[in-house]
Amino acid sequence: MNLLHALILGIVQGLTEFIPVSSTAHLFIASSLLGLPADDRTFSFNVIIQLGTVLAMIIFFWHDIWEITWSFLLGILHKKPFENLNARLGWLVIVATIPAGLIGLLLNKFVKDMSGAPLFWASIRLLFTSILLAVVEYFDKKSRTLETATWLDALAVGLFQVLAIFPGASRSGSTMAGAMFRGLHRSSAARFAYLMSAPILLAAGLYETIEVILQPNTTEFLPILLTGFVTSGIVGWFAIRWLLGYLRQHSLYVFSAYCLIAGIVVFIIR
Repeated sequence: MNLLHALILGIVQGLTEFIPVSSTAHLFIASSLLGLPADDRTFSFNVIIQLGTVLAMIIFFWHDIWEITWSFLLGILHKKPFENLNARLGWLVIVATIPAGLIGLLLNKFVKDMSGAPLFWASIRLLFTSILLAVVEYFDKKSRTLETATWLDALAVGLFQVLAIFPGASRSGSTMAGAMFRGLHRSSAARFAYLMSAPILLAAGLYETIEVILQPNTTEFLPILLTGFVTSGIVGWFAIRWLLGYLRQHSLYVFSAYCLIAGIVVFIIR
């Protein structure tokens, strides 16, 4: 892997992490087209550059995250943990994080082994994402706002987030589907899903960062990681801004159709 590879993969990661078309699937496809091996180093790079998009999300939602964190801590301090929306959202983030966190730890090695057939899993997960997005768009009322979020909403997002542990699954698509399944409007579902998924994305990226640091020849790999990290962050910030505006007036069918076509093409040519 060289700096050009890192730049391309960073762009791909930034564009597809928050748009519900599976960033992992697209990284698998891009890595294969670039001739990169499906080894531990490529896997670690793909996970670590998620930190770039996590940083973009933190910057984009910095006001929400600050208010949630501050209200959460004040609620505990004043022994009124659920006294306002932001304090309650802090607890909902914890609820949504638990399922994916536990399953991710248990299946970490299994998930890495699945990365050995990247195009196969990319095609399967793209097709799965296509079906998932079409189903929630067709059947759900999508009328609720973020202010009405409950424990069951957070649990649904957390359980749907488990799907994103497996290679090729769309984290944003899965978590948005969970929120929309519970009746949240598309834009509220996206906002809720992003906030709920931040801890898992951050934890996964930091875990892989530590593993890379412990590997030999890490110093040589750092410029490549930094290039991917910065690129994915910049592109990811603009992707979030675009998607939230798009979802206010448009459905998920276009993403479902894209995933269907991409999944079929990748499955045929793999």
